Amino acid sequence: MKARERWFYLLISPWLIGLVVLQLIPLAWTALLSFTRWEPPVAPVFVGLGNFSTLLGDGRFLHSLYNTAVYAVATVVPGLIIGLGLAMLLRSFRRGSAVAQATVVLPAVVAGVATALMWGWILNPRFGLLNGLLSLVGIDGPAWLRDPTWAMPAMVLMGIWNVGINVVIYIAALNTVPRDLHEAAELDGAGPVARFWNVTWPALTPITFYLVVVNAIAAFQVFTPAYLLTGGGPDDATLTTALYTFQTAFSAGQLGYASAMTLVVLGLIVILTVGQFRFAGRRVEYSIAD
Repeated sequence: MKARERWFYLLISPWLIGLVVLQLIPLAWTALLSFTRWEPPVAPVFVGLGNFSTLLGDGRFLHSLYNTAVYAVATVVPGLIIGLGLAMLLRSFRRGSAVAQATVVLPAVVAGVATALMWGWILNPRFGLLNGLLSLVGIDGPAWLRDPTWAMPAMVLMGIWNVGINVVIYIAALNTVPRDLHEAAELDGAGPVARFWNVTWPALTPITFYLVVVNAIAAFQVFTPAYLLTGGGPDDATLTTALYTFQTAFSAGQLGYASAMTLVVLGLIVILTVGQFRFAGRRVEYSIAD
C-alpha cells in the first residue's frame, strides 16, 4: 500500500503543484492585498477594512453585481431547460445521434475569444446575420450591443448558446435511468408525462443539482464577451463583476481595491453555493439514481 500511495501522490503531483502555485498562493496574496491601498509603483499601504467599506458605496460595483446576477439567472435556468430538452430529443434519434451530439457540443469547446468575435459579427446592427434574418420578415433589428436595452439580452443569448455541455451530461444521465421502472410505470397506465415526472425527473435531480451549482459559478465569472464586445457598456449595461475587477486592477491600477472586490465576489459565490446545498440539495433524489 505504501508503494501504491507513493505512486498516487506522484501522479497527482502536477495537479497539486498547479493548485498551490496557481490558485492557493494567489488567493492568499489577494486576501492580504485586500486590506491595503496599492497603486503601483507606490508601495502598499495598510487600510484595514477601508476597501470593503468603500465597496458598499460604490455604485458601479453594486450595478455590476446586479448585472451578473441577472445574467446568471437568465442563462442558468433556460440553459438547463434547453439542455434537457435537446438531450431527450437527441437520445431518441436512431441514426445520426453521434453527429448531432457533436454538433450541439461544438460551441462549448470553441475558444471563448473566437466565440465572442463570431457573435460580434452576428449581432452587428448594419451587416449582422441576426438583423439580416429579421429584415426578411419585415422587422428592423435593434443595435444589440450598442443599445443599453438590448445589450444584456444579447449577452444572455451568447451564454445560452454554450448549452452543449449540459446536453452531453443529461444524455449520459438519461442512459442511467432504469428501463424496468419505465416499463413498470407504462404497465400501470402512466403516460409519457407521468413517466417523466415520476421516473425520469427524480433520477435526474442529482445531475440537475450539479449543473445548477457549476453553471451558476461559471455565470458569476463571465468576462470574455463583455471585455471584447462591449467593454461593459453601453452605460454599464453589460458591466460584470469580473470585468469591473479587471478594469479596476489593470486600467485604474488599484490592485488593493480590486483584491477586495475579488474576495467579496468569492464570498458571495460561496454563500450561493452553500445555500444551494442547504435548500435545493434536500430535494435531490439519490436513491432512484443509484
